Amino acid sequence: MTILDKILAEKTKEVARLKHNYNPAPHASVTAKRSLYERFIHADTISIIAEIKRASPSKGVINPDVNPAEQARDYADNGAGAISILTDQPFFQGTMLDLETVRKTVDVPILNKDFIIDEIQIDRAKDYGADVVLLIAAALPQERMQALYQYAKAKDLDVLLEVHDEAELEAAVNIGAEIIGINNRNLKTFEVDLAVTKKLASQITDPETLIISESGFRNRNDVENVRQYGVRGILVGETMMRSGDLSQTFKDLRVPQL
Repeated sequence: MTILDKILAEKTKEVARLKHNYNPAPHASVTAKRSLYERFIHADTISIIAEIKRASPSKGVINPDVNPAEQARDYADNGAGAISILTDQPFFQGTMLDLETVRKTVDVPILNKDFIIDEIQIDRAKDYGADVVLLIAAALPQERMQALYQYAKAKDLDVLLEVHDEAELEAAVNIGAEIIGINNRNLKTFEVDLAVTKKLASQITDPETLIISESGFRNRNDVENVRQYGVRGILVGETMMRSGDLSQTFKDLRVPQL
């Protein structure tokens, strides 16, 4: 089994528990959606989605003692365009409480980063105050991905539709995805290569499509390398979580649009 297979097997169990136990009452103060798409598509710089991530299957424990509220406040104060909250517990040590806490702390768009395979996870994301949900093409058959995409849009959520190869990109385009995330990390091996963005972004021809490059950003040069391919945003997790000086890290990664 690949790492993704193992994660999805656990996610199937989690969904079964949710369907039995989940209380759909809102957990966060629900306010008007903050649109990641509108914020990023009009920005003068490459926008940054800063991620709160305690651990990962590839890197192990990264920052187990992070205070989500403080981290989110630091992200927002330093100009994060959005904040991603990893809520998977078994593999990333995240919780929905992290998302709820961050929603009460900051005003920027919040992405619920998880392995979504069922509508109930989208309901939960909305209840806890997410503005954006992640759908991963590698984790979903085409018909399920389309159904979940439409369900999330009907809930007035933005959808970051994540792809890693040409077939997944074609599926995302066929669905009409407004926000396409190009994951430089192969979820089957967790190897990272920024060349994935170069290969796929050049094939996205609609100027209204918001392209986000995900994973592998350590310094300014990395951002400048993908900027020329129409990327308007980057998702940065480990570099943010390991940073000893977030102000400097944001300055390094904040690059003007071409």
